[in-house]
Amino acid sequence: MKRWLILEDGTYFEGEGFGANINVYGEIVFTTSMTGYQETITDQSFNGQIITFTYPMVGNYGVNRDDYESIAPTCKGVVVKEHARRASNWRKQLTLDEFLTRKNIPGISGIDTRALTRKIRQHGTMKASIVDAGDLFEHAYDQLKAAVLPTNQVAQVSTSKPYPSPGTGKNIVVIDYGLKHSILRELSRRNCNLTILPYNTTAQEILDLAPDGVMLTNGPGDPKSLPEAITMIQGIQGKVPIFGICLGHQLFALANGADTYKMKFGHRGLNHPVREIATGRIDFTSQNHGFAVAEASIDTEKLMITHVEVNDGTIEGVRHRRYPAFSVQYHPDAAPGPHDAVHLFDEFLEMIDAWKEQN
Repeated sequence: MKRWLILEDGTYFEGEGFGANINVYGEIVFTTSMTGYQETITDQSFNGQIITFTYPMVGNYGVNRDDYESIAPTCKGVVVKEHARRASNWRKQLTLDEFLTRKNIPGISGIDTRALTRKIRQHGTMKASIVDAGDLFEHAYDQLKAAVLPTNQVAQVSTSKPYPSPGTGKNIVVIDYGLKHSILRELSRRNCNLTILPYNTTAQEILDLAPDGVMLTNGPGDPKSLPEAITMIQGIQGKVPIFGICLGHQLFALANGADTYKMKFGHRGLNHPVREIATGRIDFTSQNHGFAVAEASIDTEKLMITHVEVNDGTIEGVRHRRYPAFSVQYHPDAAPGPHDAVHLFDEFLEMIDAWKEQN
């Protein structure tokens, strides 16, 4: 089945379709991950995006029950150089083709992903569509140009109702902006008693639960589209310890007067080196974000920069100077990726203990 990948600038690629046989449009991005395609596809931070895998073969070990980061992925499409039609792994339950078909996500293979990635790096992320090659090109291209990408992405992926993940340890409230299961997994490994709340939960509703700490999770889209989250963070900081990851990091920075900006093509992959300023320690990290905190906008009387990206110098972590609160742009929970930074979950719990002793 021949399909087209059409870019907003008029460039198009022809390839073979797999997965769902539907036409879609979204923001096209690329990830440099060499493995972990199931976790990547099911990461809700990819909501509304068409994911290009730079690794040449994808699908060779299938899909299994253990590696979901969400049950209902909301990415728009998958672009690969070569789609492995046969998968070989003892954990395999579905092939990638079967999985994408069941989740109603189209894929396209046979694409020159090196050329596509160079274009995205040169011109930045842009709108794109995956359509049947038999369609009239001019009509498909006009539809793409007229398409408006949604801005309510977090509302699409956040839980609509609170739910628990019981434990016997510290009481942690998790604000779901599109969370990865691996965040809950790491907190559960530390015996935390978790209460997961919707993205628009108010500060008072959180404080009424008397949590020991609050986790601000990852999620898709522009952090400035969530003014209610910024207000909530301002209402709880100084009253309860906070740990923010990815979108949660950006929201925490905005709540303390900093600014964010859209990156040209973002950070998406498993090999991003991050330096901890205080110690010089380098962690290789898993990242997936298209926005970042603007260094010049940080009020150094409120926030201290703790981590920077080695390759391009972007801000990767901040800590509040007066309150028990910190955040990082990368994923210490990994999944997929290296676990160099998993110790940050322990630091969060240690911060909670220190806060209790002081109060």
